[in-house]
Amino acid sequence: MTKQIWLNLPVKDVAKAKDFFWEIGFSFNEQHDTPSSTCMVVGEGHFVVMLFEESLFAGFTQNNIVDTQSGSEVLISIDAESKEDVDEIAKKVAKAGGNVFSAPAESQGWMYGCGFADLDGHRWNVLFMDFSKLPQ
Repeated sequence: MTKQIWLNLPVKDVAKAKDFFWEIGFSFNEQHDTPSSTCMVVGEGHFVVMLFEESLFAGFTQNNIVDTQSGSEVLISIDAESKEDVDEIAKKVAKAGGNVFSAPAESQGWMYGCGFADLDGHRWNVLFMDFSKLPQ
């Protein structure tokens, strides 16, 4: 059976993408770095996001790369420890050159989150969820 899931994303410039994610607080397993890819590690569970140069990614998928300015291939959601954590990530994203397309706000009475696009237009959702307020 499978042991881990890895998310693979195409990027225009691996070094710039790595710098962006580093600035907003992600870490990297540099043992897996090449000039055309980098290995980003998310959270305590060590969820892996591989960032591949677009031409290399297209070779793997044998498919066209989505134009992230006109469509979304996926919404990547990550959890936050608090509302303040959501706010801080949104500030870091803006400072690092990303696009906060949905400012931090309450949602459905039990979630607080924001949405941002990275340098390549991939959309991310950061959520703090207070399950004690989840409607029954």
